[in-house]
Amino acid sequence: MTILALEFSSPQRSVAVLRTGGTAIAAEVVETGGHGTNAFKMTEQVLAEAKIEREQIEVMAVGLGPGSYTGIRAAISLAQGWQLARGVKLLGVSSADCLAAQARAEKIPGRVSVVIDAQRNEFYLATYEIAADGWRETAPLKILSLAEVQSRTGADGILIGPEVTRWFPAGRTIFPRAAALAQLAARRNEFIPGEKLEPIYL
Repeated sequence: MTILALEFSSPQRSVAVLRTGGTAIAAEVVETGGHGTNAFKMTEQVLAEAKIEREQIEVMAVGLGPGSYTGIRAAISLAQGWQLARGVKLLGVSSADCLAAQARAEKIPGRVSVVIDAQRNEFYLATYEIAADGWRETAPLKILSLAEVQSRTGADGILIGPEVTRWFPAGRTIFPRAAALAQLAARRNEFIPGEKLEPIYL
């Protein structure tokens, strides 16, 4: 199975291709620029680097956030159009889970709390335990105030997220990556029709 993954929920946007049957990413393209990112150009580039034709893509995985509404909607629209044109299977994956997977890839052990800006001095927060052999969610995604997140600093382990150090200097900046998203998608089979893909917002 060949998976094309789109992770556009943060200011760093990425596209990756994974051929299942192995854990190696065939190719990944990463850009920082938010609204200036060209999703079609990134997709063409990653396919060319992986030496894969559009017709060979069987599954598209999309990071559903929470995060940048514009970025997530752009990724969903691209996936929906691809499904209409080529009948690919679609998977939606939490970008918070993607961040936990990325933390494991970056060898951050123990308890981490994913922090994502929800605007108006509120934040999405979910807690995970990261181990060498995987990770697991220990507290589901919820919205907290700035003061509530500050009160948890240290108690919920290291704070990680795309822009976490803007508010919490002791945190660690980590972006959700399409490579991690593709690897998560390779272990899942909850395929859904395009119209069911929706951003995650509480």
